[in-house]
Amino acid sequence: MVASSLPAVPTLAEIRKAPKALLHDHLDGGVRPATIVEIADATGHRLPATGVAELAEWFRAAANSGSLERYLETFAHTVGVMQTPEALYRVARECALDLGEDGVVYAEVRFAPEQHLERGLQLPEVVEAVLAGFEAGSVEARAAGTPIRIVTLLTAMRHAARSTEIAELAVRFRDVGVVGFDIAGAEAGYPPTRHLDAFEYLQRENFHFTIHAGEAFGLPSIWQALQWCGADRLGHGVRIVDDVEVSTNGDNARLGRLAAYVRDKRIPLELCPSSNVQTGAAASIAEHPIGLLRDLRFRATVNTDNRLMSGTSMSREMDLLVEAFGYGWADLQWFTINAMKSSFIPFDERLVLINEVIKPAYAKLTAAD
Repeated sequence: MVASSLPAVPTLAEIRKAPKALLHDHLDGGVRPATIVEIADATGHRLPATGVAELAEWFRAAANSGSLERYLETFAHTVGVMQTPEALYRVARECALDLGEDGVVYAEVRFAPEQHLERGLQLPEVVEAVLAGFEAGSVEARAAGTPIRIVTLLTAMRHAARSTEIAELAVRFRDVGVVGFDIAGAEAGYPPTRHLDAFEYLQRENFHFTIHAGEAFGLPSIWQALQWCGADRLGHGVRIVDDVEVSTNGDNARLGRLAAYVRDKRIPLELCPSSNVQTGAAASIAEHPIGLLRDLRFRATVNTDNRLMSGTSMSREMDLLVEAFGYGWADLQWFTINAMKSSFIPFDERLVLINEVIKPAYAKLTAAD
């Protein structure tokens, strides 16, 4: 029998060992179910299920229900147990450990400080608790043999009126772990242009920011995020395919003006396959626009969004893409390097991770094929 010359298909176990970079992950979307139960018991927060397994299943079922109301309800319970310095520290520490164990070597994890003030905390205290948790988790992860560089973005809620205050807070902590700013929340009815003062302030301060755009709404949201607000990256941005016309036989694609601009300017797309399916931005993983965007050489990256609600991890997201599109190690490396190139840490620090961690590891994986 002649041995196959085809490269080996990466398995989930192998993908877990490969270095990965993550740009779009919500702290309150990745809390361990056991942690939610324990903190809720201690604080009196009422949960829809009391057992750890039952609660985890409730989160997944609510997120997959197709009901936006039920999906948003899930965050009431994660945010609800993240209202003290101790809870914030614990959740951040466990986040670093969980991502490190999954083989993530670089992560930008975002959270909205304004959502953690119900028990009297001040905004700086929220940020300090999370940063301390990330630092502790990073130290433990390194000791466990799963080193991770984890930094954070501060998010402002687009339906609220605190974006400038949160932007100033982000700049205040820019040298101790906060590398960027973001706005999140419902796109429809809350365009990014409502927060121009915040974006103009960030630009004057030479600070990085991304904007949730092109997930639930579409091209107008993307256009405003880029041309009015000056976003460095697009949170999701999956709907950019609405400006791409593919021929009936699939052989040719014509890019509209906005899509061509996004590709030509190398504007990073923070794509979250499983989450995009849950929110209706894509019909299925196999039909997710990431396949087309990868073929057309957009600056596409793979992300988790909300690990708890999607029951996912970076390894699982990549494994789903391997299954759906037949990707090999070269494709997974391409997505990973795209993410590192698009990260908000200094350029020389990006190069160290790319050249000394990511490329050598993938060279070994490719050679093993």
